[in-house]
Amino acid sequence: MNNSVVNTGRVAWAALRMLLVLTVLTGVLYPLAVTGIGQALFHDQANGSVVQVDGRDVGSRLIGQSWNLPGTDRPDPRWFQGRPSNSGYDPLSTGSSQLGASDDTLVEDVRAARKQVAAFNDVPESQVPKDAVTGSASAIDPHISPAYADLQVRRVAERNGLSVAQVRRLVDDHTDGRALGFMGEPHVNVLELNIALKGLTAVR
Repeated sequence: MNNSVVNTGRVAWAALRMLLVLTVLTGVLYPLAVTGIGQALFHDQANGSVVQVDGRDVGSRLIGQSWNLPGTDRPDPRWFQGRPSNSGYDPLSTGSSQLGASDDTLVEDVRAARKQVAAFNDVPESQVPKDAVTGSASAIDPHISPAYADLQVRRVAERNGLSVAQVRRLVDDHTDGRALGFMGEPHVNVLELNIALKGLTAVR
């Protein structure tokens, strides 16, 4: 038999064996190992950081959601509101609007949103923070700034028959600092804050 054919066959067989070995290692064993470690050591995070109330899934700590009046697109004044979302908080359709800071559409949208937020919370427009009128890069950010949460305290307290001090204490208790003390900014998880608010109104 021609030596070149034999050599080609040997190379092809060696390549096939390597393909099979790597397929098993990287396509089967490695994913199983990573999944097992994730489930064992980081069970909550590996399963989407789902939040449950009374045994029922109510959302994820990682994904923002709307807090509107039932059956409408109008925000419910009883609840703390999150950042605007151009995707409707759809986790399958993430991404920003891609509009630049000087884009006329974005400028007008921000102006309109600032007026709406100011009127909704009965505060001057100058007090409305940036994250109240601009979406995040993902469009599903579950957090707001402490400034935006504080802006909503009086409205939430009045609509739920609570004192301002009670609601402000809730915000303080649910404000997380910078990661590792220096990365990012302080933030408030809106879902967790509203769950705590619901618990407070339930025991009044």
